[in-house]
Amino acid sequence: MINNYSWRTPIKNLILYLAFWIIFGWVIGKLLLSLVIGLSALVAWHYYYQRQLFTWLWRTRQLHPPNATGVWSAIFDGIYKQQKDNRRRRRQLGDLIKRFREAAQAMPDATVIFDHDNTIIWCNKLARQLLGLKSSDVGQRLNNLIRSPAFEAYQQQGDFKDPIILPSPLNSQSVLEIRIIPYAEQMLFIARDVTKLKQLESMRQDFVANVSHELRTPLTVMLGYLEMMEDLQQTPPKMIEKACKEMTSQTERMRDLVEQLLVLSKIESSGDDVFKHTVNIGSMLAQVKAEASSLNQTKHHQISFDVDPSLIVYGIELELRSAMSNLVFNAINYTADKGEINVVWKKTTKGALFSVTDNGEGISQTHLSRITERFYRVDKARSRKTGGSGLGLSIVKHVLARHYSDLKITSQLSKGSTFSFVLPDNMIPEDSPKEV
Repeated sequence: MINNYSWRTPIKNLILYLAFWIIFGWVIGKLLLSLVIGLSALVAWHYYYQRQLFTWLWRTRQLHPPNATGVWSAIFDGIYKQQKDNRRRRRQLGDLIKRFREAAQAMPDATVIFDHDNTIIWCNKLARQLLGLKSSDVGQRLNNLIRSPAFEAYQQQGDFKDPIILPSPLNSQSVLEIRIIPYAEQMLFIARDVTKLKQLESMRQDFVANVSHELRTPLTVMLGYLEMMEDLQQTPPKMIEKACKEMTSQTERMRDLVEQLLVLSKIESSGDDVFKHTVNIGSMLAQVKAEASSLNQTKHHQISFDVDPSLIVYGIELELRSAMSNLVFNAINYTADKGEINVVWKKTTKGALFSVTDNGEGISQTHLSRITERFYRVDKARSRKTGGSGLGLSIVKHVLARHYSDLKITSQLSKGSTFSFVLPDNMIPEDSPKEV
């Protein structure tokens, strides 16, 4: 390539070129013919390299330019340098766009880019999953795909400082937080699934209300007795004895409630890997059986334990013990006197089965879907009489979820109930016995 190229260079070269043909024509005595030949050769030379340039740019499109001499060498080199720079810039721009798309695809939120006419320009994979958009929807109007009066009103108001909460267009049970961010000549639409957050907020409100209610009753009872006993000299001894027993009972009930809440909180926040430990359920159920016998002294139930002592599973022993003992003790407490209770622990084709069957009053179908909720009671008066906290089955539910299982409840009124769960095969070590 020629550096510091100026207009004087081609003029100088042209003068020298013509001087040669003038001298040549003067020597042979045909000056005009000599000039015609020289100018024709010059035009042919330029036309040849012009043709080479055309072929290089539009036909062969090779990376390197053809060989040339003179000013055409500088022209070819200049074009080649510009093409090389353009390729480098296009490659850098392509890498930048690729990284941007990868980052946008990796975003944990559904992302859509659209213009001020609501025309979709681009969307990531999560937008297709949360909003039901497709790649073919690019070019469509966003408000035609997300049909919601609240969303249209949100767009029309033009104030996007605060997000809007809408139900998912694919699942009415899911809730999305939608935010619009204007930038340049386009708009950025971001949708986030906040279903769990809304559920947790609702659970928190219900939890606070339920705990307040559960604690208010025993506190009210204790406060009433304390007010009655302000003048001990005027209070009959039998009344004092009754008040002390009742206050002790209510205090124990509150203590049990707090302990159950702590157990539930520990289970929900526990990060232990259930596959790091094995649990000898047979040995554990032997202890539960002894405790059940002590609890059954006033009920006189016929309790049978059909336990496979060799069936060992992965899990957290304290949690599984809490879940199984809750089911056994519930059967004892909520079955009428002299009932029958059967406890089974064995391996089946589906996994390790634990079940507790009783012949009690049974549970109505209207209650079965809510019976594992915190503080939910089928019969509130009977539950408080037996000292239940309303958290037992909720603890069982969370324990089983941590152990890749869930609670199954079958019940018929006046015939009894069966509470069972199956720990899947991957929770059973390979050296456990074969299914029966």
